[in-house]
Amino acid sequence: MLMAALDQFLPREWQQLGLMPSLSLRVFGMRRSGNHAILSWLQRNAPNGRSVFLNNCKPGTDPLQNARGIEVNGSRASQNKAKRDMAAVTRPAGEGAMFLVSYEDTSPAEFGLGRQVSGPFDEALFSHNILIYRGFLNWSASLLKKMQPNESYSLMRRNAILLRTVDSYTRLLQLVRQAADLGLTPICYDTWVAQEGYRAGLLQALGLELRDNTLGEVQPYGGGSSFQKQITSVAELETGKRWQQMRDDPEYQALLHLAARDPVLMQELEALFPKDAAYLRSVALQAPLVPQPSQGDLA
Repeated sequence: MLMAALDQFLPREWQQLGLMPSLSLRVFGMRRSGNHAILSWLQRNAPNGRSVFLNNCKPGTDPLQNARGIEVNGSRASQNKAKRDMAAVTRPAGEGAMFLVSYEDTSPAEFGLGRQVSGPFDEALFSHNILIYRGFLNWSASLLKKMQPNESYSLMRRNAILLRTVDSYTRLLQLVRQAADLGLTPICYDTWVAQEGYRAGLLQALGLELRDNTLGEVQPYGGGSSFQKQITSVAELETGKRWQQMRDDPEYQALLHLAARDPVLMQELEALFPKDAAYLRSVALQAPLVPQPSQGDLA
């Protein structure tokens, strides 16, 4: 009776969740940026290993109502049951569990006071907002490689999606550069994979005790790796070589030529990924199309 009475004083969101988290994290990242590797790592380092994870939530709406996947203490949970009674699904995580919400292909920069990223969910309840980002060359190569086998996408539709996503990626990088002033926590996937000390420092900054600082297993979301389907360990993935593996692909070459001529994207890459920017500058010096024969040559 006493606990039921106390629950009435909790925010609506925690009442619906069936528990009061000790830490609540909201994570943004583009697809193929290593989001789920990092999200799995965060869950493994949750207080006492206890967590509720709402995956790939629909932007602009309440994440408690529009998650595309739910995990409780690292295990998949029933979405259908959660739609009927969220608390019945998430309460087993226990009081003080970590609450984790993720958004894909979404930048907070696309929202404002008139339309909040998480809809009616109280923004103040999030302890930290995290931005996951990855170098442009490997990220774009992985994204294109993932999309190409999809037979429902024509070449034009696939590239329209790709270009819109690059535009969102650019706006996310703009936020990364302002992260310190905006109170955001950026996580660079490339550095996260390479440096154990970087991972440990991030956990400390987020107020998490280091429990498991390994890279973990490849997550099944999105079909796993675009290039190495049979690999199960993140440490075995050659994530830094994706652009070399796609360098001779005509679609990828076309994307690089467009990217190299986008001054806004190039400005962000110059600041965050200067090696990527340098390569794109070399691409911009090359003619994107084979010169057409003159009328005399055709005669």
